Amino acid sequence: MRTVRLHDTYSGELKELRPREGRRVGIYACGPTVYGRIHVGNARPYVVFTLLARFLAHEGYEPVLVANITDINDKIYDAARPAGRPSGELAAEMTAAYVEDTDRLGLGRPDSEPKATEMVDEIVALIGELIERGHAYAVEGDVYFRVRSLPEYGALSHRDVDQMDQGEGVEGTALKEDLLDFALWKAQKPMEDTSWDAPWGRGRPGWHIECSAMAEATLGAPIEIHGGGSDLIFPHHENEAAQTLAARRRPLAQIWMHNGMLQMGSEKMAKSVGNIRGLAEVLDDVGRDTLIWFFCEGHYRQPLAFTDERLADAARRVDRIRDVGRRLSAGESPAELAGHRDAFFDALADDFNTPRALAAMADWIRDANRAGGPVGDSHLREMLAVLGLENVLEADEGAPAEVVELAERRAAARAERDFAEADRLRAELRARGWEVRDGAQGQELVPIGP
Repeated sequence: MRTVRLHDTYSGELKELRPREGRRVGIYACGPTVYGRIHVGNARPYVVFTLLARFLAHEGYEPVLVANITDINDKIYDAARPAGRPSGELAAEMTAAYVEDTDRLGLGRPDSEPKATEMVDEIVALIGELIERGHAYAVEGDVYFRVRSLPEYGALSHRDVDQMDQGEGVEGTALKEDLLDFALWKAQKPMEDTSWDAPWGRGRPGWHIECSAMAEATLGAPIEIHGGGSDLIFPHHENEAAQTLAARRRPLAQIWMHNGMLQMGSEKMAKSVGNIRGLAEVLDDVGRDTLIWFFCEGHYRQPLAFTDERLADAARRVDRIRDVGRRLSAGESPAELAGHRDAFFDALADDFNTPRALAAMADWIRDANRAGGPVGDSHLREMLAVLGLENVLEADEGAPAEVVELAERRAAARAERDFAEADRLRAELRARGWEVRDGAQGQELVPIGP
């Protein structure tokens, strides 16, 4: 078992991973707010933390990955209202779309995917604890967190308290003791169609308290790793950390691990900016293997430029791996190549450095190509499996004629930009046990595993 070190946003340093109990490692990764279909930038944390869990399992740890679904939020109300739809109906539809789109990454599901709507009792209990300890106050059905009641506030984001804008605008300004305070519970408004009972009045929870409660309920505290995008450091994760510390007098997480943003041009990819590409659209265009390789080519902590050129380069590299696999024999790899395999896993143990790991894999392939005689594929399979790409080495089985015909009809529909028909045919292929993946070399039919 390697010693694993990860960058901790709180301390600003690499920190050794130390499980609380035996080898169990709890990982809580903030998931989507389900008011619309997710974009490819939202997929980066899903991939990063799923692959991290795979690596930890490889090393002998026992990871438990939790990725929540925020299905109570202002954005959901705001998206449902103009469409004349119940907010719960929209949230359920977008949750199903999120699961469908991320399933296509072929990385499996997190161990738990709690929804805010399922944990309102836990959220209310946590708010009650904060009120009892003097860190929160109720006023006219709202509840607010007293930011200045916690001396440690600001330590995660490394900001001066007086410079912090919670991003709540003018909402609740007249009710707050201090403009820095943020909402834990919001009284129901006339235009909001869902609410829950609480001791301080009917309403619904704020965003930040949802994750504090869900993280603690599923993994306990302190969690070994709390993850998410770097855009969540403030206010979301700062407030999460504050709530749990104030209520429980212990930290929420040992390590705060943040991935960089996907960028299009000079700005981060975001719905608010309008420069997004849907995950489903990108998977249709390049396939899951190319997208996962593309994510691995950038260090998780750094911004990653999303360009057609970089995707095409990732597709070529995946094709080269597939080509190498055809030339390898099944079985044990030569001992003289083990150093490259070890360098691959050492790189992942050092702040999950996937670019350095891919360089070690390239060294393994180079020396395998130079070796005289047949070379076993066990090392390469082991490395690719941690990245969720073991299927790249699978032999082509060949799909039945009727499945090929459906795939050809789907390709024709896409060429005619009849995306509704293309999606229908893709669903029919899945029902028959086949995933269609679009890459640089055209369509590929892959059997869906059990």
